[in-house]
Amino acid sequence: MARKTKDARPGRVTPKGGPPKRRVATVTGAAETASGRYTAPIPTEFKVSPWWVPALMIGFFGIGIVVILLNYLSLLGGPASNVYLFVGLGLIVAGFVTSTRWH
Repeated sequence: MARKTKDARPGRVTPKGGPPKRRVATVTGAAETASGRYTAPIPTEFKVSPWWVPALMIGFFGIGIVVILLNYLSLLGGPASNVYLFVGLGLIVAGFVTSTRWH
């Protein structure tokens, strides 16, 4: 069993609390605490995606699924060729990559 020392005190090592936070008045009159960090507003052109982003995403998904289905129905070539399968999967991955750019 470990021996107790005279200097060991249970409890917090750091002082309780932190620096006092500023109170910011809002439009409704209620006070809120504000953090000390500034976050710049996002420009309007980055908030809305162009119309072609979701259209391209849906197009990639649709064409990828059609290519895979046509491959399994053996309408694009012999069943020994997996090139069309990889093309379809690549188009689906491109659809997922495009979906990350949609706001």
